[in-house]
Amino acid sequence: MAHRALALKYRPQTFTDLVGQEHVSTVLARAVQGGRVAHAYLFTGARGVGKTTSARILAKALNCETRAREGAGASAEPCNACTSCIEITSGISLDVAEIDGASNRGIADVQALREKVRFSPTGGRYRVVIIDEVHQLSNDAFAALLKTLEEPPPHLVFIFATTDPQKVPDTIR
Repeated sequence: MAHRALALKYRPQTFTDLVGQEHVSTVLARAVQGGRVAHAYLFTGARGVGKTTSARILAKALNCETRAREGAGASAEPCNACTSCIEITSGISLDVAEIDGASNRGIADVQALREKVRFSPTGGRYRVVIIDEVHQLSNDAFAALLKTLEEPPPHLVFIFATTDPQKVPDTIR
C-alpha cells in the first residue's frame, strides 16, 4: 500500500467537502451548474485556506465526464470516479496544468504556457491553468500573460491563487 501524506489523503474533493469556504463553494458550484464559467478567476487568502484545493475542485467540475453526460442542470459536484476526475486528482491530466508562480516566474515560462493553451483540450471540455502564487510572476511575465487573458480561446480557464493580491497588477486583477 502506497504511503500518502495526511494532507493529501484528506484534501477535500468536492465543493461540499470544503470547510469554511461555503460562500466560495456555493458561488463556484452555481456558476458551473448554470454554465456561466468565467475565463479567469483570482483566489486570494492566507496560506492554508483552500485556494489551490478550490481551484482543483473547480477544474474537476469543469471537466467531469459524468457531469457532461448528465447535461444541463446536472449537479456541479465532480464525480471523482470518471477518467478525467481521477487524472486531475492524480495530477496527470493533460487538460489541467498546475504551475508554481514562484518557480516559473519568467517571460519564457509564460510564453511556453501561451503556446500550450492555444490547443483544444485532449479529453475534457476545458483546458484549465492553475497558477499558484501568481504574485511571484515577473512584470514581463504578467505583460506576456495579459494578451491571452484579454482574448482567451473559448476552451481556456485560468485560475490564479495568491496570498498577496496587491502584488498582482491591476490589469490582471
